[in-house]
Formats: sequence, structure tokens, C-alpha cells
Amino acid sequence: MIYSTRLTTTSDTLVYTSSTTGAPVAGPVLGQENAVTSIIVCNTGTPNLTDETVNSSTLTINLCAGGGSASDTNTIVKNLIIPAGETVFFSDEKIVLNSGDTIRMTACAANLLSITVSTLAV
Repeated sequence: MIYSTRLTTTSDTLVYTSSTTGAPVAGPVLGQENAVTSIIVCNTGTPNLTDETVNSSTLTINLCAGGGSASDTNTIVKNLIIPAGETVFFSDEKIVLNSGDTIRMTACAANLLSITVSTLAV
């Protein structure tokens, strides 16, 4: 499954919530785990050839158990600078989230970063 969003604010933004998918074949719906196979972050700002700080943005990523709040304790990326026109891929490590766990992100500039999260039910 692919989930895409845009960080339209500089506030902490919910990007993905791991949830149960589909209906049970028999019996109750059980919590499901989802593996995050990749996270792609694209800075869609227009690059400035003489000043790379123009339209650059920082990114902080938090993995929040049970839908909790973003904090230093659950930060996995802190203030990563993404220049305008650049794309960053997080795909080397796989992350397994329980149903209800969330990915939250914060940027220093609004409307520059587009996020795509790819997941696989496990």
C-alpha cells in the first residue's frame, strides 16, 4: 500500500497510521502489523542555483507507539536538511508497526515536502 501526504504546516503532522486492513474471514478482527518498506521525501521547492538554502527544509520523523505524541524519545530523524529539488529515500531498514502505531513528521517550512510511505501487511 502507498500513502502520500504533503506537509502543509510547520506543526507535527500525522503521515501514516498502521491499521487493520480488510475484513476477517472468520472470527474477530485482530490487530495487524504493517511493515514500512520505504519512506520517500521530496522537496518540491524550486532550487536556487546561487543559494541552496532557498526553499530548503528540515525534517524530523517520529515513530509513535499506539498513536502517542511526537517526542525526543521516539525521534528517528532529527532536523535533516533537504535542499529544494532533492529527494531522500529511507529504505535500507524495515520497520514493523502494530495496529495504531503512527509516523509523524515535522518540517521547518510549509508546503515544500511531499511524503510517500510504502507498507506491506505482515
